[in-house]
Amino acid sequence: MEIESRKVSDSIVETVHMVRPQHLNASDRLFGGALMQWIDEVAVVAAKRHARMNVAKRHTRRNVITASVDSLSFLRGAYVKDTVVIIGKVTYVGNTSMEVKVDTYVEALSGERTPINHAYFTMVALDKNDRPVRVPRL
Repeated sequence: MEIESRKVSDSIVETVHMVRPQHLNASDRLFGGALMQWIDEVAVVAAKRHARMNVAKRHTRRNVITASVDSLSFLRGAYVKDTVVIIGKVTYVGNTSMEVKVDTYVEALSGERTPINHAYFTMVALDKNDRPVRVPRL
């Protein structure tokens, strides 16, 4: 049986958020918990894109869960009205797990992006019975 494989580019996800007053902490910066939610969502979507089954062949879909956050580095704050761009991609694949790198930037009106956060997630693919299932190679 041939093992499926995918490219890193198949899993790339990019989201954009506007920092609003409800996203701020007591220091008037983007609350780390809000950013963590946003980057976890990006990691999940990137992993789902990589782990998807060929729906035409099997008529079933895989789910993924966050197993761990291996590294989460806050480099700089974001403030109200900042545009936050989050980019995630699968960078390594085990048997049932995937490493997803997520980079976060504040984007200026000029398009220049300044890094504010880097994170690595370990995601695990699950079958319809919530058991770990093999994922395509990278």
